[in-house]
Amino acid sequence: MNQQKYIKISENIRKYRYGEQIVRYVNQIATLIIYAAYLLMLAVLLFEKDNRVIRIVLVTGISFILVSLFRYVIDTERPYVKYNFHPIIKKDKAGQSMPSRHVFSAFIIGMAFLYWYPPTGIFIFAVGVIIGVGRVIAGVHFPKDVLVGAILGIVCGWIGFYLI
Repeated sequence: MNQQKYIKISENIRKYRYGEQIVRYVNQIATLIIYAAYLLMLAVLLFEKDNRVIRIVLVTGISFILVSLFRYVIDTERPYVKYNFHPIIKKDKAGQSMPSRHVFSAFIIGMAFLYWYPPTGIFIFAVGVIIGVGRVIAGVHFPKDVLVGAILGIVCGWIGFYLI
């Protein structure tokens, strides 16, 4: 997306009385759903003494660390920095835009659910898509940032849960 598209999206959202708040709340609620579901899954697995909890914690944790390091090293600009506009979701970072860690986290957690309880995994993927769209329209990520985050989440989950 280019500068005009980001500015137009921001203006269209801001023209509604609660437009910015809705975008922020949807992002917060979707993110909360993902992390609460993850913690609930771990709690259930621990309660049931299911050894898959170890694999899930290791795969998601190691993958998150590796993606964070990758993001730190490539350090790409965020849309609001590159195009000089005010994002709907306030951020202090100028870089580390790619990949989106919110989207990556949603998709690696979705893969963990596919490994443990597939119907919930599909739901988590849907919430991850909502997060991705929200991060783009809020101006904090480029579409490629969320796409790469989703792909990395799926690939890391596939390797960690099904190949190794």
